[in-house]
Amino acid sequence: MTRTIDLVADLGEGFGDWRMGDDEALLDVLTSANIACGFHAGDPRIMDRTVAECVRRGVAVGAHPSFPDLVGFGRRAMDLTADEVRTDVVYQLGALSAFARVHGTRVAHLAPHGRLGNLVATRPDYAAAVVDAVLGVDPTLVVLAQDGELASAARAAGLAVGIVGIADRAYQDDGTLVPRSKPGAVIHDADEIARRTVRMVLDGVVESRGGVLLPVAADTILLHGDNPSAVELSRRIRTSLEAAGVDVAPLDADALRP
Repeated sequence: MTRTIDLVADLGEGFGDWRMGDDEALLDVLTSANIACGFHAGDPRIMDRTVAECVRRGVAVGAHPSFPDLVGFGRRAMDLTADEVRTDVVYQLGALSAFARVHGTRVAHLAPHGRLGNLVATRPDYAAAVVDAVLGVDPTLVVLAQDGELASAARAAGLAVGIVGIADRAYQDDGTLVPRSKPGAVIHDADEIARRTVRMVLDGVVESRGGVLLPVAADTILLHGDNPSAVELSRRIRTSLEAAGVDVAPLDADALRP
C-alpha cells in the first residue's frame, strides 16, 4: 500500500512590517499550514493574507496557538493556569476561524506552538485544557501533536489526532525533542534531514541523539521555515519523499479519528 504523508510548516510568523521566512515559496511545497494567531507572532493583516494564500493554493488552514509571549516568540515557559491555557487557545482559534470564514474555508487542524507545544506533551493539565478548547469550538478539528499527553487526551476525547514528525530536530532517548537551548538541537545537514524524513515515513522510526531507534508513526512532517535554506530544504524533502513512492496529501480527519 502506498504511504501518504502531509507536509506542514508554521506560517504567518511576522508582525507589522517584520517577516520571518518565505511563506510564498513554502506554500508551493506544503499541503497544510500552521498559522500564527497573534500571541507569539502574526497580526490581523498577516493572518488575513496568509489564509487567503492558503485558499488560493489549496493548502489546509490550521491554527498555531501559543502562550501570550510576543516578545519571546512563544518559546518561554509561562506559569499559566489550565483555564488560562484553555481560554487563550479558544481566543486564538476563534480569531483564525473568523478569517477562514471570510475566505470561504475553515480551520482544519490545531497545532500548539513553541513552549506550549512542548508542555502539552508532558503536562496532563495543559493537554486537557487544549482538548477542552477544541471540543468547545470545533470537535471536527485534527489535533497535531507529538506522542504524549496531548495526543492521548485528544484520542480519549474522540478527537482526530495527527502525529507530527520533525526531521530537522534532534530527539532525546525518551522521544522528546532536544531543547533548542542545547547544542545540536537543530540538524542542518540537508542530506541527513532528507534521509531521516524518508526513514520516518516509510520505516516509522527516527534515531535519537543517543542512537536509540524511536518509533514515530508520523501523519505529518513539520518543515521549519525560519532559516535561509528552509525553502530549498523543504523542496528537497518533498522530492525525496515522492522519489521514494510516498504520496504527499493533506490530512484525512476521518482516517485519524479513534
